[in-house]
Amino acid sequence: MFFKRRVSQAAVQKLQSPIDVHDSMAAHQRGIKSRRDLRYWLEKLLVPTTQISAGLILSTGLICTAAHAAEDSITNHQGDITPMCGTKPMIVGVSDGYGGNTWRKTGLAEVKDELSRCKNVTRIIYSNANGDAQKANSDINSMVAQGINVLILLPDFGAVQLPAMRAAMKAGVAVVPYSAQVAGTPGRDYVVNVVGNTQQIGVMWADWLGSTLKNGNVVFMGGSPGATTSKNFMDGLRSGLKKYPGLKLLNEQYIVTNWNPVDAQKATVGLIAQYPKIDAIVTDGGETALAAVKAFEQAHLPVPAIATIASDNQVNCHFVAAKQAGKPYPYYTLDGTTTYVRFAVRQGVAAYQGTVNKESPSILPFPYADSAKGLDPKCDPTAPPDADLTSALPPEKLKAVFER
Repeated sequence: MFFKRRVSQAAVQKLQSPIDVHDSMAAHQRGIKSRRDLRYWLEKLLVPTTQISAGLILSTGLICTAAHAAEDSITNHQGDITPMCGTKPMIVGVSDGYGGNTWRKTGLAEVKDELSRCKNVTRIIYSNANGDAQKANSDINSMVAQGINVLILLPDFGAVQLPAMRAAMKAGVAVVPYSAQVAGTPGRDYVVNVVGNTQQIGVMWADWLGSTLKNGNVVFMGGSPGATTSKNFMDGLRSGLKKYPGLKLLNEQYIVTNWNPVDAQKATVGLIAQYPKIDAIVTDGGETALAAVKAFEQAHLPVPAIATIASDNQVNCHFVAAKQAGKPYPYYTLDGTTTYVRFAVRQGVAAYQGTVNKESPSILPFPYADSAKGLDPKCDPTAPPDADLTSALPPEKLKAVFER
């Protein structure tokens, strides 16, 4: 793995200067903004910087894979991990902050299914912090002590987890947080952060409303107070709606629901009282969408157009039942979010093995239901209410998740 070429003193000094435009795009995509960051990576992966040249590292992709594609990755267009598997035996750790629900169980099954294509995976270690931030960090430290080479985690506790992630990186582990945006420095605290492109998702909602409604009043319902993802979703929606002057966003700040059905239904009742005419409700979660629909139904009012993300079996079955009962409403949902973790796995494996992964860490879900195009979601009465049927798992493996 080591190169015999030694670096001159001038080259060492150059390592501390900003990377110029002639350096590989891979460094930029990995978040390596300076040669100092690159040297940090080399040291933490136990590669002596005196034995390797920065130019060779950048061009060969030893640490960084090749430049990612300019476009976002799409959840229903999964890549092939096989050429990324490499040859080094590896132990993969999976850290959950809140495990146990069907979405998380599906995500874990997605990890195992993805890694089954790499014959050099010797072990998969899973941890569930059960909502305890301190335990989440302890779990990561424990997995590092057990010799993991790749760590995939959903950073439920945000910046609180950075010290443990940074320590894992220092130990030579390729750390990849996914699904939630986390503060930190790529290349130091983690390899790359695999997240949904919240801004573009907001634009996709706006485009659907623009083509479906054309005119009307729109409300956006988010999650907890100060949630970055909800703010980004709303910013994207607001930006996208500028193309459609007939559509008006009624609220300047997103409506807080805490992603809780009870709070969401109460919030919707308040919106109905506040605004005499609501033509569309956009939410950043399927449960919130269903709560809003039920609030309008209970008020004996027509259900407005619903645009959402991360639907589940319950909200989709409700839509199908309403349509069959002759009470359809405009419905659009973007899905495939359980497969975000597959992109994270491929990023982590490629980083550890030094293989090429051209996928973007910025993810877009795919339209799973679009009433304007006659695209109905699947409803499975035998599956749990919170089941995500847009998983990339084979049917038999997805069914096995529901039976646990």
